[in-house]
Amino acid sequence: MSAVVSQAEAAARSDSTVLLTGESGTGKDVLARFIHSKSGRSSNPMIMVNCGALPETLFESEFFGHERGAFTGASSLRRGLLEAADGSSLFLDEIGDMPLLMQVKVLHFLEQGRFRRVGSTRDQNADVRIIAATNRDLSSEVERQRFRADLYYRLDVVSLHRAAAAPTNRGHSAIHRSFS
Repeated sequence: MSAVVSQAEAAARSDSTVLLTGESGTGKDVLARFIHSKSGRSSNPMIMVNCGALPETLFESEFFGHERGAFTGASSLRRGLLEAADGSSLFLDEIGDMPLLMQVKVLHFLEQGRFRRVGSTRDQNADVRIIAATNRDLSSEVERQRFRADLYYRLDVVSLHRAAAAPTNRGHSAIHRSFS
């Protein structure tokens, strides 16, 4: 069994936040699904979001949901990704692309386990395990003040690095076989 598979299985046994790093195309999303599938949260579906694909204006509503009437077009209550992932895992792909303002709000959730829907005055609780992935060097992003240091340290509790896939990378194929 490859080192990355045994590290992923160990990460799955904990409920800690996991940060997956590596170049694009190295299977970080597959590794996230593997960790979730081996975790105590696997009976619930993992919620996945690509932080780089969400327009900045929709981040807060997508993550935290919104109340009816919170803004023009909010005709009904909408649950956000955190609420949808309650009791499960939330995979934040391309976390390095998350806007700084949202980083503050995600940090608050990681610290408190609570969030507030847009337009609400009441906090909501959610039991969510965060698995995040990036192809960026977040420590360099912290130095350049493009990523919050406190969020980085909250995410980097368990860190797994995916090296560029080689044709005979056994760890990658072992993880893929677990979903066959």
